[in-house]
Amino acid sequence: MIDIGANLSHDSFDHDRAAVLARARAAGVTRMVVTGASREHSPKALELARAHPGVLYATAGVHPHHAAEYTQECDAQMRALLAHDEVVAVGECGLDYFRDFAPRPAQRRAFERQLQIAADLVASNTGKPLFLHQRDAHADFIAMMKNFEGRIGPAVVHCFTGNREELFDCLDRDWHIGITGWLCDERRGSHLRELVKHIPANRLMIETDAPYLLPRTVKPQPSHRRNEPMHLAHIVEELARDRGEGVAVTAASTTATAEAFFRLRGALNAA
Repeated sequence: MIDIGANLSHDSFDHDRAAVLARARAAGVTRMVVTGASREHSPKALELARAHPGVLYATAGVHPHHAAEYTQECDAQMRALLAHDEVVAVGECGLDYFRDFAPRPAQRRAFERQLQIAADLVASNTGKPLFLHQRDAHADFIAMMKNFEGRIGPAVVHCFTGNREELFDCLDRDWHIGITGWLCDERRGSHLRELVKHIPANRLMIETDAPYLLPRTVKPQPSHRRNEPMHLAHIVEELARDRGEGVAVTAASTTATAEAFFRLRGALNAA
């Protein structure tokens, strides 16, 4: 299995990162994409990918929560990071009107700059896919993506939590969908159990978003509440049940989709 979104540069992993990777491998998670979501953590994601070739890969971007830090220097930094082969996607970038940790105009500016990076990479024949974030900002998100239609490559809406209309808006544009342990949250994610049946296998990928979004159906719940990539196996079990297919089928199809989307090599034997 491939975890397409794990924040392994998070400081909660600093004391046991090697053990986290070992547990992931034991659970069948052979490759992970380390999310770069800020000026601080995007370079750290690259460092981790370089330290674990063929097992860890990285993205480089600025999450809307950090949009205020998106300066000209930041733009140059992201472009430099994306020149590395280990960095396989532009982002995490997008819009978040739920938290509003950054002013919405700043979010839109940062998102537009990163969409332009993706377009420039495609124009230079070094295109990389987009790793996208959207929460409570669907209309503006769709409008901004439409401005770049035909100029960007593949895109995945990471940690999809939206409704049926939003899902089909994304699928109609041939975007990919990332499903997390939000699926396992009976308080706010139960609608996803029906929606995931409608996602074509070649558009569906899986992720933990570790250390966030520990699946609420994991038993027993760890006291520290930290999520980690080994729990991807639990998400796959729940997802397979909701889609009415075997766990092995879901694991194999999401792996093949992630390999194609990020253009990943086969997993190496050693982490």
